[in-house]
Amino acid sequence: MNKITQAFVLGAGLGTRLRPLTDDLPKPLIPIFQKPLITFALDHLLGVGVDKFVINTHRRPELFQSFFNRSGYAGHSVTLVHEPELLETGGGIKNAERYLGSNSFITYSGDILTDANLQPLIDEHFRRRNDVTLALRDTGLASDVALRDHRVVDVASRYGIAGNFDFANIAVWNSAIFERVPRQKKISFIPILADWIGKGGKIGGLVMNDGKWFNVSSRTQYLDVHRTILREDWRPHYVKTRVWPERVSQSAIVDASAELRGCSVVGEHCRVGAEGILEDTILWPGAEITSKSQLYSCIVRSRKKVSGIHRNIDI
Repeated sequence: MNKITQAFVLGAGLGTRLRPLTDDLPKPLIPIFQKPLITFALDHLLGVGVDKFVINTHRRPELFQSFFNRSGYAGHSVTLVHEPELLETGGGIKNAERYLGSNSFITYSGDILTDANLQPLIDEHFRRRNDVTLALRDTGLASDVALRDHRVVDVASRYGIAGNFDFANIAVWNSAIFERVPRQKKISFIPILADWIGKGGKIGGLVMNDGKWFNVSSRTQYLDVHRTILREDWRPHYVKTRVWPERVSQSAIVDASAELRGCSVVGEHCRVGAEGILEDTILWPGAEITSKSQLYSCIVRSRKKVSGIHRNIDI
């Protein structure tokens, strides 16, 4: 079985569409039923043999440092590479070159959640002897990648060829990419790939429509992913946590007279007072809801105290 043992996980995004939630917490660390979003990517990659992670950071790097706490993740190496100024996807890959070296690696966006089978993507990369192999999908969000006979022939209409798939934010790369990206330059890998295609680069793609795929980029998507997990009783095969999804953290204190309705989630060390009502509402760790307060379709950030009646807001 073909195997790749290292991955570059992109964690440096601004999370603009999720503000104000991401004012306090970088998007890759937002909780999904008590489990930080980026850990789904790491667990997924561990399941196909990756044992070394490089993660780029930008906003609140100290929170990444605190979470990984110098001990890595699940006993495996994690290297954090800080970008004081965002370098985008291409620049971020180049900036991680010294940690990735000359071996092939996987890139995986830290803000997606999927259980698609990664092994066929790795196998396709080696079978076709590609320089890069992109995971593609019919997401309904975009169709910027033109795939013809296993080969990516255009991206973002550089050569006027109609696209038919969306990039699923996962890819396999050979180290040859490092020669094509200028050092310390803010640049997406999209124009890099487009140039490479024009110069005969072997850019492959594999359509991966199996399983679930969530792009968690807005509060609507964040709430929807929770609803889908509950409604469909969905649990990615690679999640080893014994209790997941965990709707109410074991460390939370919820008064016996409080009501939790619909898709409501209560995080670690939260407190919900007497006769409080939560409906389709998510509480991040340490949030406190006072007695008789009512929250409908709200998200409460960590360590915030809330009273009164609120609907459809982030607090």
